[in-house]
Amino acid sequence: MKKHGTLNSHICKILTDLGHTDTIVIADVGLPVPAGVPKIDLALTLGVPSFQDVVDMITEDMVIEKVIVAKELASANVETSQYLNHKFKEIPIDDVSHEQFKLLTHNAKVIIRTGEAKPYANCILQAGVYFG
Repeated sequence: MKKHGTLNSHICKILTDLGHTDTIVIADVGLPVPAGVPKIDLALTLGVPSFQDVVDMITEDMVIEKVIVAKELASANVETSQYLNHKFKEIPIDDVSHEQFKLLTHNAKVIIRTGEAKPYANCILQAGVYFG
């Protein structure tokens, strides 16, 4: 049995299989999942687990070179926007319209659904390379 880090076997497999520039999505309860994109549903109840909890967990195991969010996040969900800007202060954050964001999810390796029920609490994480 694994002792530290991400214990969810499906998430471990996805993170291990990521290549440079592959993307994953961490999503709130309302983000649509495109046909053909696998979903790992962690949602238990509204707010559990939180978007922030899942982002924190993923970033412990994933090399991230870019983050993409919806432009609407900054005005509709200030708390989450501030969290992401602080969390990824050393990583470029691109903002696109929510409609464009949803189109970009079609290329993701997976969408990880949280229990978050706040507007636009979604991000796309682009894998970098670890040369350690």
